[in-house]
Amino acid sequence: MAGVSTVAAGAGGASGAADAGVAAAGASRAAAAAIEVAGLVHVYPEGTRALTGVDLRVAVGESVAIVGQNGSGKTTLVRHLNGLLRPTEGVVHVDGRDVTGERVARLAGFVGLTFQDPDRQIFAGRARAEVAFGPRNLGLRGTALEAAVADALAAVGLADAADVNPYDLGYSRRRLLAIASVLAMRTPIVILDEPTTGQDLRGVALVREIVRGLVAEGRTVLAISHDMRFVAEAFGRVVVMREGRVVLDGTPAEVFAEAAWPALASTWLEPPLAARVGAHLGLGSTPTESALVEALAVRS
Repeated sequence: MAGVSTVAAGAGGASGAADAGVAAAGASRAAAAAIEVAGLVHVYPEGTRALTGVDLRVAVGESVAIVGQNGSGKTTLVRHLNGLLRPTEGVVHVDGRDVTGERVARLAGFVGLTFQDPDRQIFAGRARAEVAFGPRNLGLRGTALEAAVADALAAVGLADAADVNPYDLGYSRRRLLAIASVLAMRTPIVILDEPTTGQDLRGVALVREIVRGLVAEGRTVLAISHDMRFVAEAFGRVVVMREGRVVLDGTPAEVFAEAAWPALASTWLEPPLAARVGAHLGLGSTPTESALVEALAVRS
């Protein structure tokens, strides 16, 4: 479940949400860590300081959404987890390993990452070959490889497109294909960068079920998203970033509670509609539509 519900200095009235997360924080600390980041700083070669002292611990099997405005450091952070970027300062551990000394190819067996733009990830002439590339590089062969590819394509609704050229698929389906290529690798950690962008309601629901399925298997899932409804419905924990720092960290009920809205506003984010309706009606924190309906039922 959620880690420490944290509010950085200057986040205002969200301190109540921090207090509410103490019990959950203890449970998270007691669980084995899939990811541990301490004092992470990243400065790009041209001088842009993208991360400033990020501390983050994610337990095995947690589902964590990372949110914030463009340029807040979300993608920079997750690219440290598979070695695409290296810390300027600080440490990053994945599955107990310091990533600084690990090759990207080795980390690929632990962390699967989809890019924000699927067209920067897709290169093969057929969807089947695209999905097979990752698991083949991890050593899968024969029927095991075929099963991994078939399962991944089916999970994203592309079983009937296995022999289609990826660029004959629409943008939303190419994004699903990129997700399939990571699912087929069966890594213990899966990171999805803006997985619902360009998806209709059916596509968003499909991605939500993929996240839930991965968590049910005991895998650790992180996602970057601007879709707060999706975040509240699919993830047990929400990390909010601003200017390279974590400013909120808690459950959806904590992060989207009215007391935390000033901190959210500082990142140009709004809570989901259900949370705003619940607050207007005095129902407490209702980050999802199901939570809103339950609160209304209790009141009646």
